[in-house]
Amino acid sequence: MNANVKLEPAAVASPAPPTGPSRLSRISTRVQQTLLQDLLPPLVILLTLGLIWEMLCSGAGAALPPPSQVISETWELIVNPFYDNGGNDVGLAWQLLASLKRVAVGYMLAVFAGVALGVLIGQSDWAMRGLDPLFQVLRTVPPLAWLPLSLAGFQDSHPSAIFVIFITAIWPIIINTSVGIRNIPQDYRNVAQVIQLNAWEYFHLIMLPAAAPYIFTGLRIGVGLSWLAIIAAEMLIGGVGIGFFIWDAWNASRISDIILALVYIGVVGFFLDRLVAYVGQRITRGIPAA
Repeated sequence: MNANVKLEPAAVASPAPPTGPSRLSRISTRVQQTLLQDLLPPLVILLTLGLIWEMLCSGAGAALPPPSQVISETWELIVNPFYDNGGNDVGLAWQLLASLKRVAVGYMLAVFAGVALGVLIGQSDWAMRGLDPLFQVLRTVPPLAWLPLSLAGFQDSHPSAIFVIFITAIWPIIINTSVGIRNIPQDYRNVAQVIQLNAWEYFHLIMLPAAAPYIFTGLRIGVGLSWLAIIAAEMLIGGVGIGFFIWDAWNASRISDIILALVYIGVVGFFLDRLVAYVGQRITRGIPAA
């Protein structure tokens, strides 16, 4: 063997390039799937319904304006929603904001009171027997039936509208919270007794997390009812608000303005529901069903 022969180092194989899809392509695929699965079906339905509406209301004797006429007559309201000419003559954005402020106050009051009463009813058999029949009767009263009584009591339209929102939204929150409390597994209660949790620790570590899915179901129902109630109440109390805007447009025979306001009401109501659902998903994530 020749001692002068040198051994060459073995060639190191370079890593093979990744064969999977790149991050950009995955994002693009996900966006395409979202567009096809979530956005395309409602767009097709909306365009179909709009076309049917256009054909039915384009005749000479049509009682309602077609979509093309609604857009042309309300174009200034669409492109300039923040105008303010003083008094009640303001854009739709300010009308919606005024209604949302009332809803926010009344709804939050209903959330705090409803969750507290729901916990009381869920925890106490005595409270359940005493309060549940009363609540079942009161929740069947239509929201607007409370408005004359609230006007007589508060002597002001603004707190009266907030009270109507409160009394409308509180019942589903109470009922769902109490059901959630009563459905807490007995194992959870046993663990709390074993580790000797005090009342506050049991409340925020065991009770609220276990009942959270039920509570947020009630909150979603409540926010939808709040939005419905304020629109009806504002038609009667006047002032700035999307409900009064609709009533004022009706008195002035501005049907296109009413249709545009209804579209905005539906969109805002949808986003309110999605917002509460999103908060509920974030809070209840990882919580096992009771």
